[in-house]
Amino acid sequence: MTSNTAQQDAAVTDKARLATSAYADDRHLAARQSIYQWQQPRYDLPGIAVEQLTEITGTVLDIGCGNGKFVTRLHRDRPDLHVIGTDISAGILADVPRPVVVADAQALPIADASVDAVLAMHMLYHVPDIPTAISELARVLKPGGLVIASTNSDTDKQELDQLWKQAAADVLGITEGPSRVSLSSRFSLEKAPELLGRGLVDIRVMELPGTIKVTDAEPVVAHLASYEAWADQLGVPFASTLTRARELVEAEIVEQGSFRITCLGGILVGRK
Repeated sequence: MTSNTAQQDAAVTDKARLATSAYADDRHLAARQSIYQWQQPRYDLPGIAVEQLTEITGTVLDIGCGNGKFVTRLHRDRPDLHVIGTDISAGILADVPRPVVVADAQALPIADASVDAVLAMHMLYHVPDIPTAISELARVLKPGGLVIASTNSDTDKQELDQLWKQAAADVLGITEGPSRVSLSSRFSLEKAPELLGRGLVDIRVMELPGTIKVTDAEPVVAHLASYEAWADQLGVPFASTLTRARELVEAEIVEQGSFRITCLGGILVGRK
């Protein structure tokens, strides 16, 4: 995973960008999610969340719920729970099971000590002030309430970082191209325990390593293309770099039989 510049971090957390070009609908998010169907071993992240909520009753708040993968699963597997989905983008909430609320994780419109568990799945890195968001999670939780968060490691998908830099270099005619924007680096698996520990206790980390192996360039290109909302931060012609990345992946598939990506994500669980 690359480290962002201050300008890129600002773009990753920009509310207007998040609510419109990045997540106006679930097109880009779904593209990033879809690449995991080629990962081995495969992890059922909504299933893991359900498992962690076994002892929870009452209300579960999913902040930054996106296209509702976790909300939908909880409605199916735990109909006894009152599940509320929130996101900063009204558009991406269109097909999420109700009730849903358009809300900023830094100022949740939820009463103090009113929910039994909070999900924050692959989203805290988008929050401008992560400690404030974590304070909000703790505020709305009942004593002993559970937080489940997820993110990626600083070492996640390094092959895609190298692919982008090489494609960018080739397009620009230079030795080493600029790095792509990292979404996870502000709240990576390595940084998350300390950040969550400011408002929670008993932090547990479940690492979820795997390898993605594809024999078609399309899933890789679709994943890279899902960063289009941040194209202005990359210092390279976006479409041309995608085209060159496709050529590089196709060449490696011909030579090696597949294109491999090493993944490391994780789930963190803590209590108030």
